[in-house]
Amino acid sequence: MAYYQPEEIQRAKEMDLYTYLKNYEPDELVYFSRGTYMTRTHDSLKISNGMWYWFSRGIGGKSALEYLIKVRDYTFIQAVETILGYSNEKPPTMYQQPKKVQNIRLILPKKSETTDKIINYLYSRGIDKDIINECIDNRLIYEDLPNHNVVFVGYDKNKIPRYAGIRGTNSSRYMKDAYGSHKAFSFKLESTEKTDSVHLFESAIDLLSYATLKKMENKEWYNDNLLSLAGVYQPAKKIDESKIPLALNYYLNQNQDIKKIYLHFDNDSAGRIATMALKTILPKKYEVIDDPPLIGKDFNDFLCAKKGINYKKRYEKER
Repeated sequence: MAYYQPEEIQRAKEMDLYTYLKNYEPDELVYFSRGTYMTRTHDSLKISNGMWYWFSRGIGGKSALEYLIKVRDYTFIQAVETILGYSNEKPPTMYQQPKKVQNIRLILPKKSETTDKIINYLYSRGIDKDIINECIDNRLIYEDLPNHNVVFVGYDKNKIPRYAGIRGTNSSRYMKDAYGSHKAFSFKLESTEKTDSVHLFESAIDLLSYATLKKMENKEWYNDNLLSLAGVYQPAKKIDESKIPLALNYYLNQNQDIKKIYLHFDNDSAGRIATMALKTILPKKYEVIDDPPLIGKDFNDFLCAKKGINYKKRYEKER
């Protein structure tokens, strides 16, 4: 029977599934959307933000070791052996644990003097031009250099940038967070008046889409607190052991008067599970309201449908 040193086993445990598949089985890794991947064998197994979840079976985890044991039915030793590259395979680049956020300085992308690319892009997604311009004026979004992507900026209570999400303005669907970004300070629009509620979204695009829909209904969108999680929320395997997302946890700590939390997550399995998890783990003092889009997968789908914009069809043509 094979024997491995404790430090070798620890190395195997530290590798996440994305790193494993990228190095060992690249053909098994399939891009899904918004920084989320799936496996070619199991299209209901999604990988995002360092976690994986097999929705059709209701199991998930973080490490490649858990994946090999739970999904592939490997023994513990077989899984360790495979990950360490002892099966005559090239050893992969090991996953590195991220440094503590407080020791990392946010590096904002260079700012372009122009804004036409991001205005045209966001407008093509149905976002209202007045809302776009207000975000630009308040330094919440800007156009970067040299790629002219749109950058969504999040600030701390001292108005210091602490988060920057970058999204491509062409058909590449490029998405990433700037180096040093802290998701606790993700992109948000704060109400101009005191309110006891906050509206939660997976992405900045969905947040701006919701604001646009409110404006189309002649409602005061600027009197709502709108908060983006900067990505898909991944609950724990056992729902009641899940943690509150960093962005929401920080926001609630900073805003003690909040009583209602509206969840505007996607109409897919990840969005439904995330909604169920938050309704389970949030303290009972909050009224948690599930309010997904009425049409389409997300609020941008809903907005585009309302405006008659076939964005996805145009995107496929561009590709």
